[in-house]
Amino acid sequence: MMLEGKVAIVTGAASGIGLAAAKLFAQEGASVCLADIDVQSGEVAAEDIRKSGGSAIFVTTDVTTQSAVDHMVARTLDAFGQLDIAFNNAGGPVRYAALDECTPEDWDKALALNMTGMWLCMKAEAKAMEASGGGAILNCASRNADAAAPNLFAYTSSKHGVIGMTRSAALDLAPRGIRVNALLPGVTRSPMIEQALNGSGFIASGKLQERIPMGRLAVCAEQAEAACWLLSDRASYVTGTTLMVDGGLSAAM
Repeated sequence: MMLEGKVAIVTGAASGIGLAAAKLFAQEGASVCLADIDVQSGEVAAEDIRKSGGSAIFVTTDVTTQSAVDHMVARTLDAFGQLDIAFNNAGGPVRYAALDECTPEDWDKALALNMTGMWLCMKAEAKAMEASGGGAILNCASRNADAAAPNLFAYTSSKHGVIGMTRSAALDLAPRGIRVNALLPGVTRSPMIEQALNGSGFIASGKLQERIPMGRLAVCAEQAEAACWLLSDRASYVTGTTLMVDGGLSAAM
């Protein structure tokens, strides 16, 4: 029970890595607020956790909006009385585009989803955690936060920004007893990737899997396990760092 007695927020919790994390956190003893813009899937996920004996609520949340983020944290405090850990996992893809093809709309969407939302969440979460005596925040970045790929200019730029925000926040919040780290997932079998696997692009071709030393894509549960450790007290001296979970791909580049 790595998270026994803790209260957690997981954004982007209706599917993929966020859903796997919310379920694992509950299994490990945490009370969980699942936050997402997908109301139907989010409500079902929270109910599944409760049916399994866990403690969970769902809050409809657009992380790019300050009022929605504040409401998410307030509902968590109302339901559970405190906030100890947060997995800022909400984000999303943008249109594939190289530098000269990237439009202002592409750029604004990438920054709103992958940076502004994370900044707003950290601000609200840190305030609640400090009142609860400290805590831990984990930001979900990407393997592309430490590398790059062609035709992903806005996405890659925004994910690199997550690393800067994470390190800066870690320094600001360490005196308040709050740790801040970043998870860098490699290609993981989320709904978005499953769709790509069924398409005709690079991922579907099998060439990406061939480049991964472990010979396969990750599953969401593997990313959730890494997140759980980083947010648990077992990682009590870890802050301002990044954890790459990509099957060795970055080591082979």
